[in-house]
Amino acid sequence: QPQLVESGGGLVQPGGSLRLSCAASGFTFDQYAIGWFRQAPGGEREGVSCISTSGTDANYEDSVRGRFTISRDNAKNTAFLEMNSLKPEDTAVYYCAADYRYYCAGLPSEFDYWGQGTQVTVSS
Repeated sequence: QPQLVESGGGLVQPGGSLRLSCAASGFTFDQYAIGWFRQAPGGEREGVSCISTSGTDANYEDSVRGRFTISRDNAKNTAFLEMNSLKPEDTAVYYCAADYRYYCAGLPSEFDYWGQGTQVTVSS
């Protein structure tokens, strides 16, 4: 069955970096746009970034633009989120999700498959 598995989260100091991975299986990965979302304690799930099926197009939420980079390797059925210059307000559970269209529609309800999430904590 379709599955997404995130990894790479952890505890990092402010200004540090992490690279999240999202490994896909059970569906045709290159036919799905991939989005990264995050949810802080007591908060709603918010979109962070999206990448198109081919990897040509990508977008970012304003607060992470210039610090985060999304990418994908369709040969390895894996997507990535490179996070630099991390701030305490980036602390959240990060999820990847797959949307069966060229580019993400944006709303979480539009996504077909979700991972279980990986915790990112930015603290000194």
